Amino acid sequence: MTLKVDESEQGPWTVLHITGELDLVTTPEVRQRVHDAVAAGRRELVLDLSRVFFCDSSGVGVLIASRRLLHSCRGRLRLILPASGSEDGSHVNRVLAALGVRRLFEVYPDVSTAVDDRAQPLSA
Repeated sequence: MTLKVDESEQGPWTVLHITGELDLVTTPEVRQRVHDAVAAGRRELVLDLSRVFFCDSSGVGVLIASRRLLHSCRGRLRLILPASGSEDGSHVNRVLAALGVRRLFEVYPDVSTAVDDRAQPLSA
C-alpha cells in the first residue's frame, strides 16, 4: 500500500492527513512533509493518523522526531486517532502504548477538536 499525505490549513494549524501505512518505506515522505511545514514557518502541526492502519517502529520514530522538531522551535504537535480507536485501541494507539511513548503526545479524536485550543487531549 502506498502512503498518501494531504495537507490542509485550519486557522493557525497545518493538518497533514495521512492515509496508509507508516513503515520504513513510507516514513521519509511524512518526515519531509513535516520538515517542509516547519521550514515554511508553520509551528502548529496536526498529524491526522485516523486512516493509518499499520505503523512499525520507523513510523513511531518519525512521530517522535516530529515531536522533537516542533518542540525545538517552540511549536506544537497534535495527533489524531479516532475516538473509538483511542478508547478501545486503534493500531497506532496500541503501538504507541506498547512502546511506552503514547504519553509523549497530545492525542485528539478528530481534527476539529485538535485545532480548538480550548479542547483537552484524550488521556494516555
